[in-house]
Amino acid sequence: MPEQHLYEYAVVRLLPVLAREEFVNVGIILFSKHAGFIKARVELNENRLRSLRSDLDLDEVRENLHAFTRIAHGDPKGGPISTLDIASRFRWLTAVRSSAIQTSRPHPGLCADLDGTVDRLFEELVH
Repeated sequence: MPEQHLYEYAVVRLLPVLAREEFVNVGIILFSKHAGFIKARVELNENRLRSLRSDLDLDEVRENLHAFTRIAHGDPKGGPISTLDIASRFRWLTAVRSSAIQTSRPHPGLCADLDGTVDRLFEELVH
C-alpha cells in the first residue's frame, strides 16, 4: 500500500468587489508538512470575473496571483515571505485578510498522490 500523506488545502478566491463579498474560485493551495510539499495552482476565468465586475484590471489580478504562487513555491521573487519555511508560507497565505485575493479556511485530507490531489481538487473546486 502506498504511503498516505496528511495534507491541508485551501481554495484561492478572488473578490472583485470586497463590499459585496462575492467571489470566484481561482485556485488551490495544498500543503503537507510531513512530505515537505506545497503547491499552488491558479487560473482565471475571465468571463466569470467580468460578470461580477466589468472594469476589473485583469493584468493586475494576474500579477497578484503570480505573487501568491511565487510565495507558495518559495521563489525569491516573491519577497521575504517566500524565504520562510513551507508551513509558515502556507499559514501566511491562508491567514484571514480583507483583500481581493483570499483563501477559504484550510481543510484536511489524506492521500497517496499529492500532485494528483492538487489536480483533482482544482478540477472539482475551480473548474
